[in-house]
Amino acid sequence: MTALTGPAALAALTALCPPPADVPSAPDWSGAEGVLGMRLPGDYKELVAAYGPGEFSGFLTLYQPGTLNEWVDLTGPVPARLRAQLDTHHRGVLPCATEDLLAMGVTGNGHYFFWDTRPRDAPDRWTVIVTERLSAPWFTYHGTVTAFLVDVLGGALHVPLFPRDLLDDGPAFTPSRLRGRIPVTAPDTRPPVSTSTIRAWARAQGFDVPDRGRVPLAVFEAWEAREAWEAATRSD
Repeated sequence: MTALTGPAALAALTALCPPPADVPSAPDWSGAEGVLGMRLPGDYKELVAAYGPGEFSGFLTLYQPGTLNEWVDLTGPVPARLRAQLDTHHRGVLPCATEDLLAMGVTGNGHYFFWDTRPRDAPDRWTVIVTERLSAPWFTYHGTVTAFLVDVLGGALHVPLFPRDLLDDGPAFTPSRLRGRIPVTAPDTRPPVSTSTIRAWARAQGFDVPDRGRVPLAVFEAWEAREAWEAATRSD
């Protein structure tokens, strides 16, 4: 696995997986850190500034501050909601106390990335943790999120929770195409939705989706937009 850190890790990632030519302005980092009550890793800030919102290899989405899609907003309601769910519903032994976990990403299969935010005052030393739907097993990567992406997308690391066909089409980054905000309904009382349900809906709408493995980001965003619209319609 890579021992790269800082600018070297980002350079390796951009060589492996070129970022889009047109990237939105970087988030207000001081404002985001004020909301979270902690500093964020420097590599993560550089990563977000280089790529903007989107999805790696049709599967990996990092949370970012102030995104149009509240479901992947680092400073939105989802990270706190996930921590609360861990407090009440987790199964198995947690890798650390829930207050030390900060959700910062999600996969196409509904698995989550967290930072282990210890030590709190040294964010560049935080590790990356992947969990299968908020339950054991937990996979820990002792490195930065940028180095994690380099290892996963470069094929040096296979996370047991990830599909074997993740790199069949090669590493790539697909920027988000959202133009309007997708809010998180609160409280979220919807039952969990299986990917097979999303696939069936997507095919009915004319999307080309595989039978197994990854559900493309565009499909998830369209599904979430439709869910948000229906929720708003029901409340009118």
